[in-house]
Amino acid sequence: MASEEKRIADELSYPILFAEQFRSAADDAKSFKLECIEVGKYVERLKQMLRTLVRLATTTPSLYERPIRRVIAEVSKNLERALTLVRKCKRQSVLRRVVTIVSAADFRKVLGLLESSMGDMRWLLSVFDSENTTGIVLSLPPIASNDPIIAWVWSYIATLQMAQLTERVEAANELASLVKDNDRNKKIVVDEGGVPPLLKLLKEGASPDAQVAAASALHTLADELDRVRSIVNELGVQIVVQALGDSPVRVQSQLASLVARMAEHDPLAQECFARENVIRPLVTILSFETFADDHRDQQLGKQSIHSIVQINKEMEKKSLARPSSRQYSNSNGSSNSNYYYSYYYNSEGSKHRRERENERPEVKLCLKISCAEALWKLARGSVSNSRTITDTKGLLCLAKLVEKEEGELRYNCLMTIMEITAAAESNADLRRAAFRTNSPAAKAVVDQLLKVIRELDSQVLQIPAIKSMGSLARTFPARETRVIGQLVSQLGHRNLDVAAEAAIALSKFASPDNFLRTEHSKTIIEFNGVPTLMRMLRGNELTLLHGLILLCYLALHTSNSEALEQARVLTALEGADHSVVNPELRELVPNAIRHLNLYHAGALSQRHTFVP
Repeated sequence: MASEEKRIADELSYPILFAEQFRSAADDAKSFKLECIEVGKYVERLKQMLRTLVRLATTTPSLYERPIRRVIAEVSKNLERALTLVRKCKRQSVLRRVVTIVSAADFRKVLGLLESSMGDMRWLLSVFDSENTTGIVLSLPPIASNDPIIAWVWSYIATLQMAQLTERVEAANELASLVKDNDRNKKIVVDEGGVPPLLKLLKEGASPDAQVAAASALHTLADELDRVRSIVNELGVQIVVQALGDSPVRVQSQLASLVARMAEHDPLAQECFARENVIRPLVTILSFETFADDHRDQQLGKQSIHSIVQINKEMEKKSLARPSSRQYSNSNGSSNSNYYYSYYYNSEGSKHRRERENERPEVKLCLKISCAEALWKLARGSVSNSRTITDTKGLLCLAKLVEKEEGELRYNCLMTIMEITAAAESNADLRRAAFRTNSPAAKAVVDQLLKVIRELDSQVLQIPAIKSMGSLARTFPARETRVIGQLVSQLGHRNLDVAAEAAIALSKFASPDNFLRTEHSKTIIEFNGVPTLMRMLRGNELTLLHGLILLCYLALHTSNSEALEQARVLTALEGADHSVVNPELRELVPNAIRHLNLYHAGALSQRHTFVP
């Protein structure tokens, strides 16, 4: 802090030096004497203001330097110009007087510049005035006459950094309002140093209102990579995770939304949040009350009515002991609901636990929506984060919420599952660890995905569920025909996007990369998938592409199928072969035709009767 004060003091000493030199230069003036005296009065006032500012700068804790440096640079330039003008009025040789011409207009111009500098100094002193009871200064200094936003930003940040708590909260809210839907204002706030005081307000935890205001302003700023990176560079990730751990519900909700936005726009932030272990508190919050009812029902089902009081006493005793590390890291087993129930009640020492229990349902729902979104963004494109979610029993929690909830919370949970399954598709270790056929969590996820596909008439929810099924194609044994049957039924969906996604998912079952491709291909045919695929070829470009790919896979692996011959698949593929432009199909379609020709001796008689 001392070195910073020294730097500011050095910055302020430069214009004061010019002001000190001005008196002797004015005394030496021989021409325009009155004008020099008038300029000297302005310079003297500026000097007094500069000295006052030095005292404020060296005694103010957490000094906000940005406006000081900008204003002082302008004041120094104007003082230097005034000093140069007055020195020209000194008696000189005849040649210099001819070459150097000084006019009254020059003095008027300098007086205007000095007056502007005085206005800037008055504004600056009002911002740093400790006796200012109004807090935020919204007047405009001359330096910001062409861009008033910069003055408001300076005032808000100065208040945020140096004022009392109430004014700081107000300044944070004003900043959030100022930058909303305005990228230029967001850039100004970040460039002028608005991020550090917002993080400081969040870290202090002086009040829930202060934390919500700070988190809201940061959330508004964090919608672009460079701005998110500025938060990360100020150790914002650590501060956010620390505040998320033990804060009131409304603060946690805002912080979870901030985690989601930062992870969405910056891969580095996504990695930093993972290193700070943010996934564990997010899963814990998301599981709040999710398994408690199941646990109570399970216990009450085993006990008589007379033992209810005793069960409640046992719960109170269990809340005093934390779960062992072995229990936490245990693989997906039958005790998942017990784990979540005990994990929540083991936080008895949390000062916000009772508040969370008594919070309004809509507030708790908002918190869960934010946490689910954060997990979604953290899992996207990240195998390690997806593994962490599954290791913390997140899969079972997500499946339970998909079953019990609806709306945005269900959607966010489905999107999280979609990202986890996509990561599992690309990583065999994660696939084997999290989606074993005997895993209760994996079974719960598959059951809920099938239920969404089968029962919900919403493409917004069905598409991520279908994509998840496709990503898990290599985890299903040949006997698991219900998944393929449900996907085949979606090939005829009235929404072509849903139908195309179903074809993509089934292609992963029948793909040459799938060890059970032949068995799965036969199952697709058994569920009468070929006629539906033939109808898809008459749809849009998307259904045509993915319908052809799936038909080619079926032809490669089940060339002798009567269903393919009856549906005249060979004729359809030969017709498509002449017009195919997609690189993926250039080799696939001819290969499928060759396979079919080996088995379909009567194919030639079909070619002229098929109408594409």
